[in-house]
Amino acid sequence: MPSAPQPSRPRVTPLHPPNVFETMTRLALRHGAVNLGQGFPDTDGPPWIRALAAEAIRSGSGPAGTPANQYAPGRGDPGLRRAVSAHQHRHHGLSVDPDREVVVTTGATEGIAAALLSLVRPGDEVVAFEPFYDSYAAITTLAGARLVTVPLAAPDFLPEPAALEAAISPRTRILLLNTPHNPTGAVVPAELLTRIVEVCARHEVLILSDEVYEHLVYDGTHRPVASVPGGWDRTLTVSSAGKSFSLTGWKVGWVTGPADLVDAVYSVKQFLTYSSGPAYQPAIARALEDGAGFLAEQRGAYRAARDELVAGLSSAGLHPVVPAAGYFTVTDLAPLGVSDAAAAATELAERAGVVGIPVSALCRPPATPGEPAPLASWMRWAFCKSPAVLAEAVSRLQRLPAALGA
Repeated sequence: MPSAPQPSRPRVTPLHPPNVFETMTRLALRHGAVNLGQGFPDTDGPPWIRALAAEAIRSGSGPAGTPANQYAPGRGDPGLRRAVSAHQHRHHGLSVDPDREVVVTTGATEGIAAALLSLVRPGDEVVAFEPFYDSYAAITTLAGARLVTVPLAAPDFLPEPAALEAAISPRTRILLLNTPHNPTGAVVPAELLTRIVEVCARHEVLILSDEVYEHLVYDGTHRPVASVPGGWDRTLTVSSAGKSFSLTGWKVGWVTGPADLVDAVYSVKQFLTYSSGPAYQPAIARALEDGAGFLAEQRGAYRAARDELVAGLSSAGLHPVVPAAGYFTVTDLAPLGVSDAAAAATELAERAGVVGIPVSALCRPPATPGEPAPLASWMRWAFCKSPAVLAEAVSRLQRLPAALGA
């Protein structure tokens, strides 16, 4: 018997294609390439931190008998909020009220999303320095706002206050700042941060500061935007445990700032995840309190890994930027005859057996079809890998000239 005709429905098109990190990871798996694209460590964080969460999950009970497998408080575990407050004071001299000026989020990415969705309205503009973490553009679009970018120039990739001021319009609501910077590893010094805050104050612009790499600084010193003169009153600061403690899968982040701005973030966050990670949050509280030794050890290991990867890229005929912080180095592939790193990614995976992230994927597409993408010939490479993986990657990088026909 023929089936009855089915009613038609609208064709559904994804709002965004798979992000570049997923795309490059698939490419690495397909070709058995070393994945220096996505920025995650291939070794886990300290066993003692993981043991705290594991025991809480097993027993069902966290500190003071709090449920470890049920909803955490919407604003975050009180112990973690107190630990974040103490951390901000100990490291940065900031006095943060754990009850009113801290909200725990499902990673820094949710914190950024909740901040933008709560503070930006359709027709507003968000200014960001380019290149940028790709979620900035996606969430700005979801908020109905327009992303305005200010290019960062090689080799130092530091923001120019005059260029920032030129990009601000009466519609500008927020400056989205990232220091230490992904993907370049630049650390914005305090004097420059102060000038940026002055520009934002003149134009009544809020600042959303992404500082997830705050504990991965190898050269210089990280200063939070909120700690420079005039910074606190207009700044929401986002950070997380994922990068600091090599626990990216736990997705434990936080947002700090003036109470009214944090309230705005929570007003949206409660309808995204409401809460998450009830067993992870107390473990991260302990990590913030007692993890200084691990943070120092990890900085030393990553500094050595950075130097090894930079040396490997240099020996392949490139001139990589030596990052002051973070997980990544960037380099221009133009000396090897590459004008489009995105187009060359498959060749690199097939012929050299290594995968990076084209920096152009972390920039806005060109306004005019056929116009070269910003930093089109640049590639980002991650060094947050084990010594064995990094050694294999460096060995394979020596194939770059032959793989690209240079």
